[in-house]
Amino acid sequence: MDVSAGAIGATASRSSAGQRLHDLDALRGFALLGIFVVNITFMASGYPGNLITDPAFSSALDDAARFLSAVFVDMKFYILFSFLFGYSFTLQMEAAGRAGAAFGPRMLRRIAGLFILGALHTALLYGGDILMTYAVVCLVLLAMRRVRDRTALRVAGVLYGIVLLSLLASGLFVDSSAFLPTRAEALANAENATAAMLGGWGDVIGHHLCGLPLMVLQSATFQGPTALAMFLLGMVAGRRRLLAGVSGHEPVLRRIQWIGFPVGVAGGVVYALGGGNGASLAVGVSAATAPLLTAAYVATLLRMMHSPRFGFVRSALAPAGRIALTNYLGQSLLGLLIFSGIGLGLAGSVSPVGTTGLALLIFAAQLAVSAWWLRHHRYGPAEWALRRLTNGRTPHTAEVSGGRGRRGITRRTSG
Repeated sequence: MDVSAGAIGATASRSSAGQRLHDLDALRGFALLGIFVVNITFMASGYPGNLITDPAFSSALDDAARFLSAVFVDMKFYILFSFLFGYSFTLQMEAAGRAGAAFGPRMLRRIAGLFILGALHTALLYGGDILMTYAVVCLVLLAMRRVRDRTALRVAGVLYGIVLLSLLASGLFVDSSAFLPTRAEALANAENATAAMLGGWGDVIGHHLCGLPLMVLQSATFQGPTALAMFLLGMVAGRRRLLAGVSGHEPVLRRIQWIGFPVGVAGGVVYALGGGNGASLAVGVSAATAPLLTAAYVATLLRMMHSPRFGFVRSALAPAGRIALTNYLGQSLLGLLIFSGIGLGLAGSVSPVGTTGLALLIFAAQLAVSAWWLRHHRYGPAEWALRRLTNGRTPHTAEVSGGRGRRGITRRTSG
């Protein structure tokens, strides 16, 4: 190969890699929005965590907001976030290879960092943390990193199948009323939880830690296996570079939309009308159909990002996704300051419509702040700390050079 051909090939490779990372970051930013729309409802009141509707917000508008969230948002975006974590896992492997570093010890340090951040996040900011679950499940992913694609796909299918069967069996054959509190008990528990959220540091931390047993149970029976299944799918997709070189015109994207939207929305309607998180059968239907709706969202976003008319969407979302860990923790911090007694003390006083609007407003601010931050720094604060622990050396946060325009292409996020 002559020099000019080599230069053209290298340029094309950098361009493809840059596009791949921008697409991943934008998808991650989109997932971050959906997760926040769900999480903020638990930050704003003790009622959602007790699987009961706040009687103070029972208007038709409030019911419509909850219904739309159940159909289009709930249980959809953590699937995407988990898939992208697995995809980014392959980028971490590539980064370790380029650096000549042993991947196992390097990833173990990263996992330890995620777990520590998750523990602090749970105690101090928000009891619905996912980072600790991700850290534990990533140990399994690390152990399985050398399995063949076919094996990874089979394990993912079996795991997700077991989750679905257990939910459906529970809904069909188990009387959940024997395990759930009565309506009066749930209302009392919700009122007590909201009161704790309005207290000082001791009350707030106690409220967060009180939910740990349930979080561990959910992680062991639902979130953990589901996350691992998505991690494995993402790892296979990353190995095959399925998001590299996407043009937005691929016929498969349209097929995913045609299948994913009707099936996913129908499942969301069944989930919403069937009792939501309080009914195992409804959760099972949602778990079975949510991945299709999530895939339809991804296909739609990829088509938009690669079209001349809507290309700005990728530019808007990518900075937030690039520092997703910082933004995820920042969302919890803002939720604490807005709703808890440590800050403004608005817990229990914001309607479902209000919390959704507030989530959108905060996320819009995060988009702007993320873009500004990355014009001056290479990593977000949380990413910097995690990278410092992972690599065993201090990253140069002010460095903004590299093959990714001014921002660099060598950066890798936590997923």
